[in-house]
Formats: sequence, structure tokens, C-alpha cells
Amino acid sequence: MRSPPIEIDAAALPPLGLPPAEFLENYWQKRPLLIRNAFPDFVSPITPEDLAGLACEDGVLARIVAHERDRDRWLLRQGPFPESLFPGLPDHDWSLLVQDVDKWDADVAALLPAFDFLPRWRIDDIMVSFAAPGGSVGAHVDQYDVFLLQAQGHRRWQIDDRPDPPVHFRLDTELKLLQRFAPTHDWVLGPGDMLYLPPGVPHHGVAEDPCLTFSIGMRAPSAAELMGDWVDAMISEADDRLRYRDSDLAPPRDPHEIDAAAMNRVVEALNLLRMNDPDRLGDWFGRFITLYRAGGEAAPSGESRSRIEVEWDLQQGGTLHRHPFTRMAWRRSGREARLYVAGQDLPLPARDAARIAAAAGIDAQLYGALSETGRDAVFALLAQGHYRLLPPGGDDGDEDEPAP
Repeated sequence: MRSPPIEIDAAALPPLGLPPAEFLENYWQKRPLLIRNAFPDFVSPITPEDLAGLACEDGVLARIVAHERDRDRWLLRQGPFPESLFPGLPDHDWSLLVQDVDKWDADVAALLPAFDFLPRWRIDDIMVSFAAPGGSVGAHVDQYDVFLLQAQGHRRWQIDDRPDPPVHFRLDTELKLLQRFAPTHDWVLGPGDMLYLPPGVPHHGVAEDPCLTFSIGMRAPSAAELMGDWVDAMISEADDRLRYRDSDLAPPRDPHEIDAAAMNRVVEALNLLRMNDPDRLGDWFGRFITLYRAGGEAAPSGESRSRIEVEWDLQQGGTLHRHPFTRMAWRRSGREARLYVAGQDLPLPARDAARIAAAAGIDAQLYGALSETGRDAVFALLAQGHYRLLPPGGDDGDEDEPAP
């Protein structure tokens, strides 16, 4: 069979240039795809100066990667940074990378609905990087899917699309850079172009001129991470009466030997902790995948407003805006559903769970469409800090919180 093309023009059908089902079948976690005009006439919603200012804020995950070409030396510096740093940086060979920009900038977050052909809970964040000419983070490989959207300027991307490429890392830098990199494809991306890379594809991006690149990265927990959290959950819920048992014990041939029968009993004891109940397994995964593990988290504001006051404000045009670091998802559970919010689960009618999970903000119309149970859940989440009440006009005067 003929292989699907590795380059496509999406101007007529942005952002993929083909139906989402076709992309998922032929490319997702299978092969790279360069998508020209994924976002035609794209204008970056953030400037390099905006990004530098954000990198100076406490709580923002930022880093600068610089390359000394004469010694092939890579330097890494973690933020937050003093404002005085940036005017003194050279005009070449460095990059500023800021994680979670979608949590801090609503205009950047507005890009996310374009990726609704993927489960939203799979999307981790939008990282934004500025690179001076020659700026790069070196040839490397990621273990998660990523869409690299060129937002401003031009960046040259090289990839190694061969099966089983070498992935040995350099030992002379704390960055996980490849010892060897032999590209099979070489492209220059301009504003609106986007490169999709599945996990495990070596790649190297270098700025042709001052440029901004948006990296829409997926959350892909390792098997070890999943197992560790699952085991912790099992241990916390385990009944202490579940123990190793050997009521069928027979006199051993050698009392010092751990024989096959003993090992079978060990397996039986471990199996007592297995999640044979799909609902228990689903609840664990829902809590796990919505718990944000890299940046900020919601917290109560300290203000105590009665439910009557909140509902009155909604009727007057106020809105409950979800905290940008609050991740949500939902799952059917029998005739009902579970809403997962930042590591907790709430039983709700399926319609309520779906509506709340999909809404970045809750106005009077949406609030009124919820059941009493759904409205109870929203008010409880507001008290926990997962929502912020904005009065009509949308400005609550709090400039310290990230914009939802």
C-alpha cells in the first residue's frame, strides 16, 4: 500500500488538511506530518516581550537554553528570571521556553478548541518558546505526541523518520540531547505552519530569525507512573485483613526453600488487590489524569459568599470562570456519571458532568440548566477555588491570579 504523504497543505481544511478520523488512523502515534497553513494567516496572540515578562513571574515554569558553538557547550538556566536579564542576552543562539502559557493567557488557551479531535484530558499544556537567531534546544526525542505550531518568524525543523533511530544521549550536559542525529527531512516553517511528531521521533529545531513556536504537548504518563499511582491507591484502600494465606500447607521437602506453591500463594495474595471493578479503576484513572502535576493549583480565595449571593450575581450577568490549572474530565458510571476535578471525583447526572467538564465558564443560563445536584457541585467547587466569580464586565480587580 502507498504510504500517506508526510507533507500536506491544510489551507482548505485547517488545521489538519484532512478529516480528523483519517489523521488519527494514518498519523497519530504512527508517523510525522508537516501541515502547511494549519492556521492560515496566523497572528501570534502573544509577543516575545509578553513571554519574557511572564518568565519573570513567580510560579511560572520557565527556562533558558543557550548554546556556545565554539565549544559545543549547552547551558541551562531555570526561571523565574529578573527583568534585568533579558537586555543583556546576546542576539543569537539562545531560547526561552515557558510552560503552561495557556493557563496564564486566555488568548493562547483559545487555540485549544482547534484540537478537539483529541480528548481534552490528553492535552497537557501549550508551551511557548522564543528563540533568537540560531536558538535551539538541541537534537532530542520526546516520549509524547506534540504539535509544533510556528507562531512568529521562521524555524528550521529536521527530523529522523527512520525506524528505530539511535537514541543515545550525550553525557556532557544535563539536557537529554542525542549523541548522533541524522535527519531524513528538513523543512523551514513559517507562521501558521505546524509539525506533528509522534513519540520517539528525533528532531532538531533551529531559529532562522527571531521566532515564537507553540508546542501543544500531550500528557502521556509512563507505565511506571501509572503503576506507582495505582499501587498507592490500592494500598491506601486495602483491607488489612487481606493477607498471605496457606491453609493448604503441606510439610515441605526443604523448610528453607521458597517453593512453587508458596509463589502461587503470593500471586493469589497480590490478586486480592486487583481492581476487578471497572468503576474503581475508572475512578482512580479519572482522579489521576486530572491531577495537575507540573504547575499551580486552585486554592480557596478566603472570601465567603453565600449561595444566594453567588446566584444573584450570576443572574445579574456574572460568570464563574474555571481556575486555569483545574483539569476536568468525566466518565459514565452505570446510569449516572462521575466528574473528575483536579484529583477528586463527584457523582453527577451524565448531562451535568458533560456540561461542567466542557465549560471554561458557567453563566446563569448554564447554571440554571444543571440539576440541583449539579448546582451543588459547582458551588462546592467554587468554595474550593476551582472557580472565580467575575461580576458583569469580567474584571474582579485581582491581577495576581492567572487569567482563566
